[in-house]
Amino acid sequence: MSTLLGHNFIAGHRSAQGSKHLQSLDATTGEALPYTFIQATEGEVDAACRAAEAAFDEFRHLSPARRAEFLDAIADEIDALGDDFVAIVCRETALPAGRIQGERGRTSGQMRLFAKVLRRGDFLGARIDQALPDRKPLPRVDLRQYRVGVGPVAVFGASNFPLAFSTAGGDTAAALAAGCPVVFKAHSGHMATADQVGCAIIRAAEKTGMPNGVFNMIYGGGVGEWLVKHPAIQAVGFTGSLSGGNALCKMAAERPQPIPVFAEMSSINPVVLLPQALATRGETVAKELAASVVMGCGQFCTNPGLVIGVSSPAFTAFLGQLQEQMAAQAPQTMLNAGGLRSYTQGLEHLAAHPGVTHLAGEAQSGSQARPQLFKADVALLLQGDELLQEEVFGPTTIVIEAQDDAQLKAALQGLRGQLTATLIGETDDLVAYQWLVPLLEQKVGRILVNGYPTGVEVCDAMVHGGPYPATSDARGTSVGTLAIDRFLRPVCYQNYPEALLPEALRNSNPLGLKRLVNGEWSDAAL
Repeated sequence: MSTLLGHNFIAGHRSAQGSKHLQSLDATTGEALPYTFIQATEGEVDAACRAAEAAFDEFRHLSPARRAEFLDAIADEIDALGDDFVAIVCRETALPAGRIQGERGRTSGQMRLFAKVLRRGDFLGARIDQALPDRKPLPRVDLRQYRVGVGPVAVFGASNFPLAFSTAGGDTAAALAAGCPVVFKAHSGHMATADQVGCAIIRAAEKTGMPNGVFNMIYGGGVGEWLVKHPAIQAVGFTGSLSGGNALCKMAAERPQPIPVFAEMSSINPVVLLPQALATRGETVAKELAASVVMGCGQFCTNPGLVIGVSSPAFTAFLGQLQEQMAAQAPQTMLNAGGLRSYTQGLEHLAAHPGVTHLAGEAQSGSQARPQLFKADVALLLQGDELLQEEVFGPTTIVIEAQDDAQLKAALQGLRGQLTATLIGETDDLVAYQWLVPLLEQKVGRILVNGYPTGVEVCDAMVHGGPYPATSDARGTSVGTLAIDRFLRPVCYQNYPEALLPEALRNSNPLGLKRLVNGEWSDAAL
């Protein structure tokens, strides 16, 4: 393991000009760990952004194959982080070693997946419309389009995934794949983890000959505003709270040159229980659902925070079974003390609401989060009550009982945008309730059938996004290869000399791409 300096990463070097010291904490005991970090000054944030800007021109002009080598090297360096690294992550997050080892594999796997995307080349979106000089009544000029990186990207680390959504996480991988240098804001909850992963990225950059400034990292509270407002930054990736995401969006929109913020923020991920499934396997569903709610102490952005079904004897029986299952769940340590405070506050808001009933779970106390189950009056959704729309980040969920299908539909229509929605149903259920799908398509980014949303596969087809407030921009995803689209923009070349065109647009097609040529897909040379 590298020596843990706790200094900022700027242009391939370490910098510690600030006077404010930050301490890494043990998430279980709250005691200070023997690692100190130096908060970045405004000058250091500026230097990090300028370094990324200086690296951009060289980095974006590297061939996709060269950038793929870089991503593969990052993956190798992450995989090489040993048991001492895993131990540090466990102490900073209270997550078990098995979870961290699995997340490390997911993180390196994301890098290798984007390396594959680069070698495949379809992300370039090459389109060619050749000149038609004899076309009547007007000739057509030669037009060629492909996509380039937008420029330096600011990425904010997430609290709940110290590896996969953090320093070398999905946003960083997608930005680097797009040819965009990164300035990363380390999360205060796992700064030692970020330091070690940052060192791994720098080692990979050096081994593959990447420009200095391709990856930069800063520490500290309050430095995010300097980062987002810096003129060199051209896009932002964020995973966190709704208030945090909204604040970043406001800053970005008020810049002299507004920039996009791709923020994943708040979702309660409704689970819709269909009648035959409850009648056939209600007890099993209750057991599986409780396990999903408390998985990882409920600290997944896809945690099922709302369960809804139509009133029936089977629904009543299921509710009793779910109460038993939730009451039997053990308390767990959350990622940090701030998360526990927010969870406790969220529970207090629910308990104080006259339309909400507490069904299961010991009173919240002590240093661990205790799983909870609530039931809310369906009228709260029908009336647009804000409380049920707010994510309670932790091991709790709310059950709602609709009186009939019409009320079920109205309740789902009352929901705001979500990352996921789940249908639990038998085959006949899914046919009878197919009318729900068009409604859910307008509300969520991913529709599941007979599964649970806690678990996001990293692949080409995955969508981890959704309408606001799940994300700030429903057109993208923060997981899966489509995530690269957020950091690309199209450029068109008109009547451009063949020899000077980007390789992706040359007649000879040296990259062997499948391109849209005169309205038809072709991988042939022209």
